[in-house]
Amino acid sequence: MPGLGVNIDHVATVRQARLTFEPDPVWAAVLAELGGADGITLHLREDRRHIQDHDLYTMKKTVQVKLNLEMAAEEEMTQIALEVRPDQVSLVPEKREELTTEGGVDVIANAERVSQCVHRLQQAGIEVSLFIDPDPAQIAASKKAGVHAVELHTGRYADATSAGEQQQELDILQKASAFTIEQGLKLHMGHGLTYRNVTPVAAIPHVSELNIGHSIISRAVLVGMEQAVREMKALVNV
Repeated sequence: MPGLGVNIDHVATVRQARLTFEPDPVWAAVLAELGGADGITLHLREDRRHIQDHDLYTMKKTVQVKLNLEMAAEEEMTQIALEVRPDQVSLVPEKREELTTEGGVDVIANAERVSQCVHRLQQAGIEVSLFIDPDPAQIAASKKAGVHAVELHTGRYADATSAGEQQQELDILQKASAFTIEQGLKLHMGHGLTYRNVTPVAAIPHVSELNIGHSIISRAVLVGMEQAVREMKALVNV
């Protein structure tokens, strides 16, 4: 059964809408842990649109489960990661104009920059994952870059508008997953997963980690963070 990483970014999105101190994503992380989260994921973006530096530094001191920092493979972020030393760094692409991460890292086109970042983080004892599209060529390039895991982008599956299209995208994820395991990499999944679509992805063999944010935070507005996490855990662990 895959572990559940709860992305708490959008708790900070609500806070930053008023540039105030609440809701506090640190407290959200505590409640997610109480609800059964196996990890806490947060994305420190270059424009600081939601998570702020002090959130990351505080969570390093308070989070008791796996702390997963999503970040771009840029110098500023690398320096912060080397100082904070989260359990895992997930390298993601980043564009300032996007609403959310729109696709995977192009490891092939950015091989030297990605590999250098991976090496520096691993030298500091930080596990590194690459958020990539479910493309065998990108998986092979990730293996060459030296990472321990890849997180396959599930956005196209999540955005499918028909049962046939969804099944087609699920087939792509299943084939990419098998290739990931063949390459000796740990298999993670994430992006756009919800209470309605997560179960088929969670059932893919050898998935060790699912990272889910927006859907859980949306549910938490109605039922509370602990309950929202428990409900997602029940779906992931079927």
